[in-house]
Amino acid sequence: MNEQQNALTSDQVADYLRANPEFFNDHLDLLEDLSIPHPSGNAVSLITKQLEILRNRNQEMETQLGGLIEIAKSNDTSFNRMHKLTLALLETSTLEETVASLEEVLSGYFMTDFIAVRIITSKPDAALPHLFLAQDSAELEPFLPILATDQPKCGRPTLAQAKVLFGAAALEVQSAAIIPMKFADMSGVLAIGSLNNDRFHYSMGSFFLTHMSEIISARFLSLLSQKKYA
Repeated sequence: MNEQQNALTSDQVADYLRANPEFFNDHLDLLEDLSIPHPSGNAVSLITKQLEILRNRNQEMETQLGGLIEIAKSNDTSFNRMHKLTLALLETSTLEETVASLEEVLSGYFMTDFIAVRIITSKPDAALPHLFLAQDSAELEPFLPILATDQPKCGRPTLAQAKVLFGAAALEVQSAAIIPMKFADMSGVLAIGSLNNDRFHYSMGSFFLTHMSEIISARFLSLLSQKKYA
């Protein structure tokens, strides 16, 4: 029997579907590829509308899945960076080494251009004047609202904040994350800045920034507890 004789006619297909009305119950995927006209002209049949909704939902689900995958990738990257930061801090044995390690890791792995740490204390170390802020210092005033909320603030810092944190480079900082450091009885401010306006946007999440400040605070507290820095 040749190919033409094997080919089904439209009448045979129609007869088969009439005899098997449940056919599409087992082959719903075919409905997504079929174009079914409606006798009322431009009016949309119920099944056509259902298929349109189904296709839209599938597209939405694919988009959501893609978004979740990107978030997972971003989280993996952030966790890896935090791991590298933790290991680097554990290798330091002095405050100077810790500050230097912070600058190296944050600029290398976190793509920052400026790093500043200020520890608030009643007994600043004269050997490291740029690391400490006295509790009664006027320079502490620009940070009081942030310290009161205990939440990181992202965006462009005020000029007063930038001058205290970044000194001569204050005007170069286009965006920054200013993060309260509070761990046990130690408090302070961690700031990471960028030349890019959008690097630290006000809508950024705070989870990893807070986690970072806790890791850094713990290391500073450990070093400050040593007799050398008591």
